[in-house]
Amino acid sequence: MLEVLEDYGMSSRPKKKGQLKKVGLIGCGTMGQEIAHLISKFGIDVIFIDISEERVSEVFLELNQELDNVIDKWGLTVSEKKAILSRIKGSTEYHDISDCDMVIEAVNTKKSGTSLELRKDIFRKIESVVSRDCVIVSNTSTLIISDLASVLDYPDRAVGLHFLSPASIIRIVEVVKGLHTSEYSLEYVRKFARMMDKKVIELIETPGNISTRLIIPLINEACEILMEGVASASNVDETMKLGFGMQFGPLQLADKIGLDKIIRAMENLYMEFGDSKFKPNPIIKRLARAGKIGKKTGHGFYKYDKGKIVAEAIHCPQFK
Repeated sequence: MLEVLEDYGMSSRPKKKGQLKKVGLIGCGTMGQEIAHLISKFGIDVIFIDISEERVSEVFLELNQELDNVIDKWGLTVSEKKAILSRIKGSTEYHDISDCDMVIEAVNTKKSGTSLELRKDIFRKIESVVSRDCVIVSNTSTLIISDLASVLDYPDRAVGLHFLSPASIIRIVEVVKGLHTSEYSLEYVRKFARMMDKKVIELIETPGNISTRLIIPLINEACEILMEGVASASNVDETMKLGFGMQFGPLQLADKIGLDKIIRAMENLYMEFGDSKFKPNPIIKRLARAGKIGKKTGHGFYKYDKGKIVAEAIHCPQFK
């Protein structure tokens, strides 16, 4: 029988079930870029899918800038940056993720209301091109993974995997078991999280998981204190940072996440639970309607210059 050189190549050997060599990523906004950076840093290939070639080019510019910022803080070398970027590819075509071992949905939609149908459609498209063994996960925290998995032929492959921002620094990930999630899929995601040097916080599905359900009422109450004129924004945030060891105060955190995202999370939780503690505070809605959604626009609860707080943007008369 005729033998060829390719018979001895590594690429021609069948891949073992459970291996992780390549991760797909659907959506590469701020959080998607953080996830791509994190995965690539640990030596795994990443391919992200976004809406257009122009957006794909923008993503690489944004990744370059963010990695340069890390270099400026002595958190990375130039050669490490090159290695990270060499493992990240971008595309607009779903068939380019067909050889991925795991695919993460991390879409950042700007539409108001729930994004359930959009994410369901993404799950359908992912399953149509990947192998049976590919695990499909969603980074969303306010939707139920079983709802997303309901459109899959094999819902056992679906798992919730919620990264907190900044993904490269926060030491935990929330791993969410759906109604049909198999032990294989769950263990696969656990191993992946440990590869990323993350502590796994495992939970049964609930809108908001642990992190979002706890932080949303805190942000709302901080807004209520601000509206009542009890304290300035900086005093509210300093109380929580210095008094309770939080990395960011609730209002600063809302600016960092983006008030548009905060509102969508609040609306999803309010729709699910009907509890007023999740209903978006008027201050947040007023700022968002004016396009002042936080750090990325330079204006939210605070004013920003080059990403740094320079002043409070909302003043109470008592504290002028």
